[in-house]
Amino acid sequence: MVLSLAFKKPALKGTIQVPGDKSISHRAIMFGSMATGTTTVEGFLMGDDCLSTISCFKKLGVKINITEDLVTIQSRGEDAWKEPSEVLDTGNSGTTTRLMLGLLAGTSFHSILVGDESIAKRPMRRIIDPLREMGADIRGREDGQYTPLAVQGTQLKAIDYTLPVASAQVKSAILLAALKANGKTIIHEPIASRDHTEIMLEHFGATITREDHQIKLEGGQKLTAAHVKVPGDISSAAFMIGAALITEGSTVTLENVGINPTRTGILDVIEQMGANFELEEHDTLGERSADVTIHSSKLKGIEIGGELIPRLIDEIPLIALIATQAEGTTVIRDAEELRVKETDRISAVVKELTKMGADIEATEDGMIIHGPTALTGAEMTSYGDHRLGMMAAIAALIASSEVVIDDAECISVSYPNFFEQLNLLTTRLS
Repeated sequence: MVLSLAFKKPALKGTIQVPGDKSISHRAIMFGSMATGTTTVEGFLMGDDCLSTISCFKKLGVKINITEDLVTIQSRGEDAWKEPSEVLDTGNSGTTTRLMLGLLAGTSFHSILVGDESIAKRPMRRIIDPLREMGADIRGREDGQYTPLAVQGTQLKAIDYTLPVASAQVKSAILLAALKANGKTIIHEPIASRDHTEIMLEHFGATITREDHQIKLEGGQKLTAAHVKVPGDISSAAFMIGAALITEGSTVTLENVGINPTRTGILDVIEQMGANFELEEHDTLGERSADVTIHSSKLKGIEIGGELIPRLIDEIPLIALIATQAEGTTVIRDAEELRVKETDRISAVVKELTKMGADIEATEDGMIIHGPTALTGAEMTSYGDHRLGMMAAIAALIASSEVVIDDAECISVSYPNFFEQLNLLTTRLS
């Protein structure tokens, strides 16, 4: 789908609730499928990625029913899963692919994981290597670097593992495998990464110890069904936050946004840049959330790097756009992880914003943006990457002429009603 956007300097006004958190939605399905009993998930993200997770577990014999935004999972526990008669298609979801490897490694059967063209290019060895240390039998292209991946379930053993780089996906895959392993698994993190898996383990009745970047989990624990209330996804909210910040005269309230401390790097960044916003906090069954009210603001350039990066890695395309409107220079470093996302996001962000007239350059591990710069219309490419598609759409709000976005439908991966909500806030979408 090619989409043309032309705005007339709209001020964004109104209140919306962004879709459910993608990371938590994935995990809610996984944990509900592992647990014994009936799990209900409220606020589930009905995006393509999360629906791929549901599809995989249905093929494992788990009963899952969807009614509007409520998902009901009936499971007799992971020991009752059956060998799938067809491949498990994870679509465009790296989270589904990588975490499923941890779940399937300790089963008693054989399974095959495959995704789309983007997934086929994304590296898997950093997941597979620690799982192999646990005894996993996983094979695939280039010794397991790329999908398709075949998993022959086997008995696993606990490991003491130090993560080379902070990665919630690697950590989560190990923890999910650890539930089926003999002994106590210990994981050492160099920097704290998002901890939705740890929170959900406790919510479903597991005992897990966390202290000083060290996580311990004893194998053999069984999970019990629970109710999960999914807050709004801060990574999706970030795009509406950015839209309000850079569009003059705007005030937008985003309800029930997840503010897990391992995910709120975007709020730290905009605060340092001088943004005007307020939080009204709530508690959502173990995951913190808040109503976020954001006002258009005069921003300044800053340096972003170090321990902050894992807390905002998915928001960097949006941050780069915001930085084009900030006074001074913004430097983003230590973000080499962006090069192995849905696309090479460093190269793609720089290329696409340059088309619009931004003063931006790529570095090996990030980018440098000089601002403020007036943006012009352009023909933008999403590369099939939902974050880049949304970045282009938000940039259109302040562009001097029409912005055309190729493959805009990829945004449905994480934000199915993105354009509907943007329309509600602007009332000038054409």
